[in-house]
Amino acid sequence: MTFEPSELLAAAVAARDRAYAPYSGFFVGAALATPDGRVFTGANIENASYGLSMCAERVAIYHALSSGAERFDAVAVSGPDGVLTMPCGACRQVLHEFGPAMQVVVAEGGQLRVTPLSALLPEAFGASVLDAVAAGGGSPGRGAR
Repeated sequence: MTFEPSELLAAAVAARDRAYAPYSGFFVGAALATPDGRVFTGANIENASYGLSMCAERVAIYHALSSGAERFDAVAVSGPDGVLTMPCGACRQVLHEFGPAMQVVVAEGGQLRVTPLSALLPEAFGASVLDAVAAGGGSPGRGAR
């Protein structure tokens, strides 16, 4: 492991304090570890137009990407104390795009839990699927030219 799970989770807990969640009251922080040891954090940001809200994991990954990071070894997620908070489906898909082998770190019952992202998003949709279609491996369907 190129990251220390407890330190990464501590960074996610600290990021949670910067969440903007006036509608749900569900404050979440996330921290991403890169192979070179950098850590990028994010917190959920809600909007009165709920669909425009952004989860902490995606805030963290977009922060990291816009700072030049491209690959990730792990993500830690921290929700309200005592509440097991895993990445939602949309976040799992975005995380897979940049770190299909990453580990997901959460607190569960006062203990650290480290789970492979692949266990949370089995048979994930990714670039390889699009590559197969581009190579002629898929049905053209409606709208194909």
